[in-house]
Amino acid sequence: MRYYIADPHFFHGKLNTHMDCRGFGSTEEMNAYMLQKWNAKVRDNDEVVILGDLTWGKPEETNGLLRSLHGRLYLIEGNHDKILKKKGYDTSRFVWIKPYEELKDNKRKVILSHYPMVCYNGQYRLDENGNPKTYMLYGHVHDTHDQRLIERFQEMIRNSILETDSGGKRTIPSHMINCFCMYSDYTPLTLEEWMICDRARRGRQCAEDFM
Repeated sequence: MRYYIADPHFFHGKLNTHMDCRGFGSTEEMNAYMLQKWNAKVRDNDEVVILGDLTWGKPEETNGLLRSLHGRLYLIEGNHDKILKKKGYDTSRFVWIKPYEELKDNKRKVILSHYPMVCYNGQYRLDENGNPKTYMLYGHVHDTHDQRLIERFQEMIRNSILETDSGGKRTIPSHMINCFCMYSDYTPLTLEEWMICDRARRGRQCAEDFM
């Protein structure tokens, strides 16, 4: 099984009171909760693609975290992951660390980047039933104003009309999913689970906007 998650920020206690306002009583409480949610879902042979910003911790504590996390780990490098290149960090737990990757997942292509890409490779590809063949998975923006802007831009794209080579017309696909850890209660999810989570979250957001 392959799972995805973005922006856990282990050891970044400031996110309890700033930006995310996660609300944990301490950094230790936050770390313990995220570790429990992760390991309750992921088995040792599962794959977990981390879409950036895994840890804010020092080498020794981060190395301990990496030994505790279940699964085979893959890291898409985020802006806060450069610390993993510093002396003392054991990166052997990662199968690879890359700034960008494209993978196949259950007959779909997934574009993997820490940063959202509104124009991504394979964006226009649909199957014979008109379903998307490509998804863009990202992180970085957490649940901020930037995420709201991305959602608005996606709606603009989806409502745009494109003339085809055959003279017909079609709308432009845009299937971007923010795999922000708080959206899944800090649990890594499969692509299909993220699709469900994303639809449900956007539905709630739309309802709140009109309340």
